[in-house]
Amino acid sequence: MRVCVLTDKPDHPLLAETAAALTGARHRVTFLDPDAGTASPSQAVGPDELADVYLLKAHTPRALALARFLEGLGARVVNSAAATELCQDRSRIAAVAEDAGLPMPRTWTLNALSEALHGPELPESGYPLMVKSRHSRRVDLVARVDGPAGLRALAAEWSEEPVVLQEFIANSGWDHKLWVIAGEVFAGVRPAAVGAPPGGARPAPLVRDLPRAWTRLALRTGDVFGLDVYGVDLLDREGAPLVVDINAFPGIRGPKGAREALAALALKCPGPRGPGRPAVSSSSRRR
Repeated sequence: MRVCVLTDKPDHPLLAETAAALTGARHRVTFLDPDAGTASPSQAVGPDELADVYLLKAHTPRALALARFLEGLGARVVNSAAATELCQDRSRIAAVAEDAGLPMPRTWTLNALSEALHGPELPESGYPLMVKSRHSRRVDLVARVDGPAGLRALAAEWSEEPVVLQEFIANSGWDHKLWVIAGEVFAGVRPAAVGAPPGGARPAPLVRDLPRAWTRLALRTGDVFGLDVYGVDLLDREGAPLVVDINAFPGIRGPKGAREALAALALKCPGPRGPGRPAVSSSSRRR
């Protein structure tokens, strides 16, 4: 079987270990950086050169364009270009989650952060609030703002940045991260990037058996967003899990069994389906 990974980081531990496992099982694994060179997606691969499955780890505009081109040729892409692109837009994530009844913080979208300086655009919940770039990328804006002075300072640096404002959810200082690969849930904790209460360094909490409500929410999130490989960041609000972030094909590090699950997913994906036929993700087939 031929597996191609679309990424600019072939040395990422999960990708490298998965490639080694597949290669050891006599499958062929190649890496393709969608942002290398200046050639158009149509010049990257021909219809007779399609891999059996493409793992879309890169999320750049060129990567998405290449994924859409490959899907047009009949290639299987995990996650799909449409699902990956959706998860790059925090405003669309909030809208889809609300329509599906997924619990998320209340979210407001602004065309530019400078608009937040004009009172009516501020959430009724007031401060503190989270300010995030609308479009997720490697170097984007994620900050907690505690009052008007902090908002003005942030707007001075990011004035024209399209953003979402979210109600702030008090947390323990740790993000609970659930990673899902083809329906198998892995868990970990990471220090919260922002919003952690004072108190200095603390030992990371142990991840034992997850509450069923958390795993159910993680799996339902994948179904709603059409994802096969993804991450969900959860916070506990009054005993119930709340989704605060969704990432298509995140950098999963640490959990045992992740590379085996990703290799198994790649091998379960059928080969090229031929142009003109709709793609069906494995998450859709689980339903």
